[in-house]
Amino acid sequence: MKRLLMTTVLLAAAAATPGALAQDKVSMLTSWYAQAEHGGFYQAVATGIYKKYNLDVTIKMGGPQVNGMQLLGAGQTDFLMSYDFSVLKAIEAGIPAVTVGTSFQYDLQGLLTHDDVPNLGALKGKTILVATAGRSNWWPWLKGKYGYIEEQTRPYTFNPQPFIADKNSAMQAYMSSEPFAVQNLGTKAKFHLFAHDGYPPYGTTIVALKKMVDEKPDVVQRFVRASIEGWKSYLANPAPANELIKKDNPNMRDEQMAYAIAKLKENKLVDGGDAAKLGIGVMTDERWKTTYETMVKLGLLKAEVDWKAAYTTRFVKDLKVMP
Repeated sequence: MKRLLMTTVLLAAAAATPGALAQDKVSMLTSWYAQAEHGGFYQAVATGIYKKYNLDVTIKMGGPQVNGMQLLGAGQTDFLMSYDFSVLKAIEAGIPAVTVGTSFQYDLQGLLTHDDVPNLGALKGKTILVATAGRSNWWPWLKGKYGYIEEQTRPYTFNPQPFIADKNSAMQAYMSSEPFAVQNLGTKAKFHLFAHDGYPPYGTTIVALKKMVDEKPDVVQRFVRASIEGWKSYLANPAPANELIKKDNPNMRDEQMAYAIAKLKENKLVDGGDAAKLGIGVMTDERWKTTYETMVKLGLLKAEVDWKAAYTTRFVKDLKVMP
């Protein structure tokens, strides 16, 4: 009886002590090398937010040779930093991926042009540098919207020199990356965000397998909440996360991260749009339907794909982590 009583007391004490129980170990695979655009996740590690929610999180870096969706499908990561188009294509291919939250209300993808180009509709006759991945998402959208043709394109190799050398060219760009690089090379350029012209996807989403969502919803909920709190914390004071980012990616410079953070704030990527009223990380059925319809219209997705299987709002709709 004494032993039973003592065991009961110890268990009660452990339950009352934050972090006393064994933490759930999960991994998150990013979409690229560590950078400010991943700051919320690194912040949740650096400041102990994940630990507060009883999570032991390992962040793994992605990169150009890493097929994140394939690794998620194979169970090599619990969460994946992804993109609406990729998840819908995964559903079409039979991979049960589910988007459970988002970092950014808009995708950061756009085009960088020379400063004499007023808008995205003014590129007829100009060379457009497009990487292979872009040909299966934003390029068909841009081509369909403005009547551009395949003959205008040239391969983009993530080297800005061809763009700098050719005043009659434009190149794909991430809001917080290529504009900074070109600026530092002394070239005047203008960035055009696709979202401003109606491009519908969210940016830097959080994706898990349906099995994870069904069997461990509590873990998913805690990971989503902690990550979203990480983003709010990162925008307030990015220093803790930036140290971890530089540790994972020594090539990342302070000035590059400062530029990226300024762009995230300036364009309200985290706290704008629906997030301003409904909370950071929120997604809506309307936006997902628009993305699905856009892909079908462009011939990028079969109409019979169950687009509602690509996401769930259950983990973000009631969080209300306000900016």
